[in-house]
Amino acid sequence: MDIRLAVLADGANVSREGKLNVLGVFDTLYARQFPCVHPHMALVLRFEAAPEEAGSTRQVEVQLVAADGRVLVSIPGAVTLQRHQLGERMVVDHVLAFTSTRFEAPGRYTFRVAVDGAVAAALPLRVEQLPTTH
Repeated sequence: MDIRLAVLADGANVSREGKLNVLGVFDTLYARQFPCVHPHMALVLRFEAAPEEAGSTRQVEVQLVAADGRVLVSIPGAVTLQRHQLGERMVVDHVLAFTSTRFEAPGRYTFRVAVDGAVAAALPLRVEQLPTTH
């Protein structure tokens, strides 16, 4: 199983028809002061797997990591792959909502996504301080 898409967005969902809707993709957050709390963001992932992986369950873990390597958030989970049509690659879209995420200081952060213990995607996030105005 591979990760074909990994983005941070203001919001996202998967419609009843299976369409992935993503709004407001970003890689940088700005704050006036620190610590700060970002009210809402969505980590959007699209997994793709070969037909022979149908019926298997893969362990997935998402981590938010600070520049110094500290794991700030760790979310374990699983993805079960179901065959859609005989012989075709399978696609699984997943939207993980993060609410009230606290950042102690400006810097470089990373969302790491591991599949079965191996990092499959690393998504950088810059958190910067807005200059003060007088």
